[in-house]
Amino acid sequence: MTMLSNLDLIRRVSLFSTLTPEQGEALAATVSKKRFKRGEILVEQGKKTDALYIVLTGRTRVVMADNKGREVILATLASGDYVGEMSLIDDAPHSATVVADQQVDVLVLGRDSFLRCLGENLEMSHAVMRGLVQRLRKASENISSLALMGVYGRVAKVLLDSAEPDATGALMIRDKVSRQDVAKMVGASREMVSRVMKDFEEQGFVQLLDGGALRVVERRVHPR
Repeated sequence: MTMLSNLDLIRRVSLFSTLTPEQGEALAATVSKKRFKRGEILVEQGKKTDALYIVLTGRTRVVMADNKGREVILATLASGDYVGEMSLIDDAPHSATVVADQQVDVLVLGRDSFLRCLGENLEMSHAVMRGLVQRLRKASENISSLALMGVYGRVAKVLLDSAEPDATGALMIRDKVSRQDVAKMVGASREMVSRVMKDFEEQGFVQLLDGGALRVVERRVHPR
């Protein structure tokens, strides 16, 4: 992490973009920086924390597990995303675990400071509400895909959602795609996902590149 002041870091986070200079300086005096190594847990399902974690660098995954240890990956979070706000608002345990996928640097904002910011800045309150609504919509989409789509459709949706256009406009997934992770996202076995991915490659829907990156070259998939 570069040696930036807390105020500099806060100014880079969209959630705090509407704070006045005075509010930003007051907030900077209350936040701290923390680093998590790959595999370390930021927040844990079923437990409470008294802080909001704002991701500065790195990537995390949001995982929910049942009492048998079976897991589903709900989302991935990267720079600018934040976690812990629901527990701070309703004082209930976290509904999922957030774990570092790689080294992650975060800003830590305590409950009192977070709630004070919401009370003093209407735009920030709206931003948090928009974030909660977006997560609710995403959860609804995931529920719908699990209920209405076959495995082929669910895997295709994950790939398309994960892809970003490169300079030429081609859809790319630059990070190596783990079949096990995709399986946890779509509620299928790793073997089934591997079979689907092989079919997608044969159909020309995806192309595997050096280093494990994927190019998504076709939006139509074989109906299953």
